[in-house]
Amino acid sequence: MLKKSLFLLLLIHSSLAVSASSFLVDINWLEKNLNSSSIRLIDMSDDTQYQRFHIPGATHLPYGAINVRTKKGVSFSAGKDRLVKILGLLGIEAKHHVVIYDDMGGLHAGRLFWELEKLGHKKISIVDGGLVKWILAGKKVTAKPHKVKAVQYKAANIAGRNNVVTLNEVLNTQFNDKNVLLDVRSKDEYLGHPRYPRSGHIPNAKWLEWSQAVNFENAFKLKNTTTLNKQLKAIGVSKKDTPITLYCQSAHRASQTYFTLRQLGFNQVKIFDGSMAEYSKVKTAPLKKGLAP
Repeated sequence: MLKKSLFLLLLIHSSLAVSASSFLVDINWLEKNLNSSSIRLIDMSDDTQYQRFHIPGATHLPYGAINVRTKKGVSFSAGKDRLVKILGLLGIEAKHHVVIYDDMGGLHAGRLFWELEKLGHKKISIVDGGLVKWILAGKKVTAKPHKVKAVQYKAANIAGRNNVVTLNEVLNTQFNDKNVLLDVRSKDEYLGHPRYPRSGHIPNAKWLEWSQAVNFENAFKLKNTTTLNKQLKAIGVSKKDTPITLYCQSAHRASQTYFTLRQLGFNQVKIFDGSMAEYSKVKTAPLKKGLAP
């Protein structure tokens, strides 16, 4: 009987450890680990939502804090120095497991995930379904802001992930089935508008809308691995070591797809940070209309 009890305890501990090491964690794991000193919970819902209610222990980080917008209307990453400063203000150190959520199916959370991987932060997860799933499950919420003690974030002495692509690289790269360019905007955006000459998609870009990865009818959770892999296989993407460059209009939606692909095990995923907002301003940069890449 004692051996059986010990086995069950080991099994439970093992399952929690596996969940904690995944890029995707569920709300039950989060609830059990809310008071862990090793976790820093980050809420990336909008300001109004956070003020109304949020998960206890969550510190708010606005999406705009980690991005900058040029006078030409192009959004870019705010950069390493600003990110390091923000992480310190959030009480985050390199040793912490950063757990992120939003109320948009990972749209905002994916951006911070991408930034942290670029920085080389080791432990990062997104809550499956985020605040939507948490609320629908009847979990406890609070309107009280979570106060943290600022620290000095010191990046680990490891190289961050090379996960960003520039405009020049996009213009000078021949994309194909072995080096994939993936447009994750809506179908209408990809097709282009007949009245607007600077619309459509970048030539040779495959199309898979970001929202296809989210089960909005099931608490905004990420769709299961089998479904997601089938979607990718349908557009000719199956090998996990395939280089994939993502873009949308401002790299916002692309960030959610970045996380989805990383969760699936793809290891050469990058984001064209300026995305279509930057690309379309280059008058000589080719654009293509229609469903064909």
